[in-house]
Amino acid sequence: MSVERNTRAIEGTVVTDFQDRMSYGGYLDLPTLLSAQRPLSDPEHHDELLFIVQHQTTELWLKLVLHELGAACRLLREDQLAPALKCIARVKHIQKTLTEQWSVLATLTPAEYGQFRGVLGNASGFQSAQYRAVEFTLGNKNAAMLRVFESDPAAHALIAATLEAPSLYDEFLRLLARSGYPIPEAVLERDVTKAWTYSPELVPVFTEIYRDPQTHWAAYETCEELVDLEDNFQLWRFRHLKTVERIIGFKSGTGGSSGVPFLQRALDLTFFPELYAVRTEL
Repeated sequence: MSVERNTRAIEGTVVTDFQDRMSYGGYLDLPTLLSAQRPLSDPEHHDELLFIVQHQTTELWLKLVLHELGAACRLLREDQLAPALKCIARVKHIQKTLTEQWSVLATLTPAEYGQFRGVLGNASGFQSAQYRAVEFTLGNKNAAMLRVFESDPAAHALIAATLEAPSLYDEFLRLLARSGYPIPEAVLERDVTKAWTYSPELVPVFTEIYRDPQTHWAAYETCEELVDLEDNFQLWRFRHLKTVERIIGFKSGTGGSSGVPFLQRALDLTFFPELYAVRTEL
């Protein structure tokens, strides 16, 4: 095959002059984005770029997750359930991408990571403000986390805002109450800055919904979407734990945590416990 036949000609209508036009790189601000990877190892270790890209990519996806969850909360407040579910569906796809992404970092061996781990100092994913904001938005709140972000005003403001706002679950329960479901007043008036705790009074409400899905389809569908969110989040947590265990074993984390044991305890945290408890009642 000749070179000419194996080359795709540029069509005459394709724009090639970007002197005064918006380009792909300009729209995405690629010079800024692609210059944000600055390895600190000296000499630069080949695998540090992988470590940086993995975590920066995660932060970009978390930014979108927060964007979608924030919109879902607003739409639930406005009784717009269908578009809220579209936002949640998008989050579910992002979660799958984030979970699969651990397989890339898992190619980093203990010996390779050990050669540049020291340059991280006390930097740790535990300090991710966006990750913490996602957990808070889903109901797993902890005011003590504000201390971690006291030196970063923007991050502190984000965490404080999500701490003080009703969670996605709070907004869903309020929508159910407005729709005529008997949500207890104590639930509707709870202190939303506290982590959600199991409310047995809600289980009969969800039992009614689950026993007759056709009559309560909108509520039933939303419950299942929330269960999907939690399942995906737990899979992400587990994959995180196993990747850390694979790379550093049971060493302490760079941020001072116990490492794998600390991550193991996160698997006991739940966002929507009543949606699991109802299954025992059916």
